[in-house]
Formats: sequence, C-alpha cells, structure tokens
Amino acid sequence: MTSLFAPFQYEFFRNGMLAGILIGATCGLLGVYIVLRGMSYIGHGLSHAIFGGAAVAYVLNFDLNLWAGLWGFVAAILINVTVRRYKISADAAIGVITTASFAIGVAVISGLHRFTRSIEGFLFGSILGVNSAQLIGVAAVSLVVSIGIFVFYKQLLFTTFDEETARVYGIRTQALDNLFSLALAATLVVSMQVIGVTLIAAAIVIPPITARMLTHRFDRMLIGSMLIGALTAMLGIWISFPLDIAAGAAIVLVQATLFVVALVFNALFSHHRAGMLLYREHL
Repeated sequence: MTSLFAPFQYEFFRNGMLAGILIGATCGLLGVYIVLRGMSYIGHGLSHAIFGGAAVAYVLNFDLNLWAGLWGFVAAILINVTVRRYKISADAAIGVITTASFAIGVAVISGLHRFTRSIEGFLFGSILGVNSAQLIGVAAVSLVVSIGIFVFYKQLLFTTFDEETARVYGIRTQALDNLFSLALAATLVVSMQVIGVTLIAAAIVIPPITARMLTHRFDRMLIGSMLIGALTAMLGIWISFPLDIAAGAAIVLVQATLFVVALVFNALFSHHRAGMLLYREHL
C-alpha cells in the first residue's frame, strides 16, 4: 500500500497529477461540443497545427506556449472562414490547413537535425516537465474555459444542434465559433505538456463519446465527460509511474478501456431492453 502512494512524494508527480486532472476535465468539457458537431477531427488537426507553431517559435527563440497557442488559434480561424466562405467540408479544410502547418514544423525540425526536450514534450508529453508555473497556467486556462462555457451555455447548445436557427434568433455564431476556437487552442497548448500532440485527439474525443453511450441527456453528458476525463487522467498518470511508460499513452489506454466497457454495457443493456419489450408483447 505504501508503494502505491510512493509517487506522491515527488513534487513533479503531484504537479503532473493535478495538471492531468484539470486537463482531462477541460478536454472532456470541450469534447462534448466537438463530438456533437461532428468535428472530432478538429482536436487531432489543431494539435498538429500547434506543433508547427511550436517548431517555428523554437527556431525564432519566441515563447513556445504563447506562439503555439496563437498559431493554433489562427489555424482554427482559417478553418472556420474556409468552411463558411468557400463551402468546403469541415474535415477537408481541417485536413489541408492543419496538415500544412504540421509539415512546416516537420520541415523546420528536420532542418535542425535534432530534437530538444521542449519539442519532444510537445510531441509525446511529459509529466516531468510540468512545473509550478505551468500548473498555474493549466489551472488558469481550465478556469477561464469553464467560466466561458457556463456563460455561453445556451448559445453554444443552440448553435451545436441547429446553427442556422440560432443565427436567425440573433446569435452571433461566427463570433461564438471564434471564441470556442480560442478556448480549444489554449486548452490544446497546455494539454500537450502532459499528453502530447500524438495523443491529444483521443483525450478530447473518447470521454464525450463514452459519456454519450451512458446517457442521452445533454447536461449529464457534459458532467459525465468531464468526470471521465478527469478520473481517467488521474488513473493513467498514476499507473504510468510504476510501469515506466509515457503518461499520455497511459491516459489514453485507460480511456480506451473504459470506452470498451461502456460499449459492452450499452450493447448488453440494449439487448436486455429489447428482450423485455418482446416478452411484454407476448403477454
């Protein structure tokens, strides 16, 4: 039992755990809107775009997090403008813009012929790199995003399910999309410190999909996704220490396992409900 709690004696582990819980909850919160709008690919795409910004920032000796966040926000705005103005599908716009941005990052890094800890951290994530200052940054982003979702809850809900009608009722959907893109870009930047570029999309998509299989009510889905994101992040980071594996990978594997459990539970419940209905029909 003592060895189970041994990792908590290290400050870097406590910081990583707190950051992971906050990131898991925030990704779960934003992920609900992303999944319901059929834009699951946006998390994967923007994380790759942000990597391009991080690589350029490193070469120019700019602030990595600030520049990467701005780069991701601009990429999100370009996607929104392309989809709205040129009637191109969202997945196509995401694929073109974010892949091009990622290619810029790869080109820059390959030209240097070496990786640094900062760039590796963005690619694969590392709880070792979460210091007190970064933890404060994660907490600030999580707080601002949560407040923003609460303030614009009705507008976001309306826009998610019927954007055209929302526009008719006077909701400024484009401005709302831009604010959401800014929140997503900021969340992705702080998330990649723990989870990394290659796994962040799963952390955004799996919790809301799992929550959706367990409930059909939007409010419960929202709360459920946040809880799943936070708890799986905590468990993933916890087991990553004794297994000596990447925390991001452990988090996603725990989330995937929970998804499979929910899938089986949902299938069994549906089968049982169908059997009960058939039984009642024969009474």
